[in-house]
Amino acid sequence: MSQEVHKGYGKLILFGEHFVVYKVPALVAAVADYTDCKVTIGAGSGIEVIDDRPAVPGYKVEKKEEADEAIALVLKHMKIDTEKQKVTATFGGNLTAVSGIGASASQCVSLARAVAEATGRKMTLEEINEAGYEGEKGYHGTPSGIDNTAATYGGVLRFQRTDGDPLFKTMKLNKGVEIVYASTGITASTSKVVGDVRAKKEADEAWFAGLIAEYEEVAKAGEKALTDCDWDALASLLDRNHTLCQKLTVSCKELDDLVAAAKAAGAPGAKMSGTGRGGLMLALTPGKELQDKVAEALKQAGAANVWKTKIE
Repeated sequence: MSQEVHKGYGKLILFGEHFVVYKVPALVAAVADYTDCKVTIGAGSGIEVIDDRPAVPGYKVEKKEEADEAIALVLKHMKIDTEKQKVTATFGGNLTAVSGIGASASQCVSLARAVAEATGRKMTLEEINEAGYEGEKGYHGTPSGIDNTAATYGGVLRFQRTDGDPLFKTMKLNKGVEIVYASTGITASTSKVVGDVRAKKEADEAWFAGLIAEYEEVAKAGEKALTDCDWDALASLLDRNHTLCQKLTVSCKELDDLVAAAKAAGAPGAKMSGTGRGGLMLALTPGKELQDKVAEALKQAGAANVWKTKIE
């Protein structure tokens, strides 16, 4: 028997939710909070899961079936035969599981790292990322690959799917910037929303191509704004990406209300982040004073949860 604790980081999508599925770049910031995993492998058979992660109400119950499938897929990918040995996986950490923060990917990546250690396997980051992606299929059906990449590597990432392996590069900002993110309290099904977007695309390819073209301009300018630490430019581009998400019908009144509240409190830019139709929004809040002010405004506006962090 062996055991070890390993981590997978949470993330926020700055640019490109839903569009990233169609092989255009997305920009993602990993957050410092993480899911960790402890694995024991011993005599017996089957999988025992102890899920001690902090979570918003309802998340772990609604996602349990998908989580069990994801865990089984990671173990299968790593050639762990649970008919001949018993695997116990205990999940914890300080990342609050909520739709949009990459909780499923952080769980899968932390599991892959813990299994590698428990079996004495030396795995590269690429191999850990691949195992995380396989697990994500249990949650998302056709995952973009972006959440597991952020969970594995951390930092700020530019990510793009291709017909082959995904392309990504890490970015280190010259200086960090404060952000606030908040939950609507609504847990959305990523696979359902992704399927709805696909159906809209197939119903009107020309309309979707127009949105993709505008998004690509936004993403290119967003990458430059991050590189230049030009927060004013970044803010306006976050606003534009939110408008594109509204056009895709993946935003909702609750998200739009929180975005408006953040802007009214002085945030120069704000948008939904992640699956949409619930889940999370984020606001750019340069400076601790503004960050505190916007966080308080979001609480007053009815956000279920509010978190303060930095991207760097």
